[in-house]
Amino acid sequence: MKSFYSYIILLIFITALSGCAAPNVSTHDKFLSAAPRSILVVPVVNKSVEVTAADYMLSTVSIPLAERGFYVFPINLVKRVMEDDGLADSSMVHAASASKLASLFGADAVLYINIERWDAQYMVFTTTVTVALNYEIRDGKTDEVLWKNNAQIVYQPNNNGGGGIGGLIANAITAAVTKAAPNYMPLAHQANAVALYTYPGSGIPFGPYKIKEKPL
Repeated sequence: MKSFYSYIILLIFITALSGCAAPNVSTHDKFLSAAPRSILVVPVVNKSVEVTAADYMLSTVSIPLAERGFYVFPINLVKRVMEDDGLADSSMVHAASASKLASLFGADAVLYINIERWDAQYMVFTTTVTVALNYEIRDGKTDEVLWKNNAQIVYQPNNNGGGGIGGLIANAITAAVTKAAPNYMPLAHQANAVALYTYPGSGIPFGPYKIKEKPL
């Protein structure tokens, strides 16, 4: 349990350092003017060497968008319909116009995500796990970019092996285990939080289905 809390604290600290400097966002005027009610999340373009990264990343997006107050089309249904329409490759999907994709479902806007990094770099006594993502929402009628952002989250295991040869061996084992089975999902969730939730600021405005909190 102690190691879990240490992980969370370290992750929040790194998020504050890397996430705040990353966003590249234009004004929200276009987004607010378009006032999308539904968002179509299309298959992710994966530029990393992890072949499963796109599917894992795609599974993390629906809930935060819904919590922001938007209707999100079912991910598996979207993939199936696009495959039937000849858009099985994610690069082909991203090359298609937002208006074409939106018309397949009657969506107001389309969310595109690119995975820039999804890797674990091993350096004998430590392993650095990195998730870097680019987000872009386009209008489903005009193809205009309504919002864009990016986030990079970095994690290093907290090596507390102590000093001496024993400590170095313990750190090396921790680094090897992290490299062998890196857990990218917490980093992906943190990236979504940095990119989508930080509003006012760089995140997306609330949608029409945002659940209002009841007063105490």
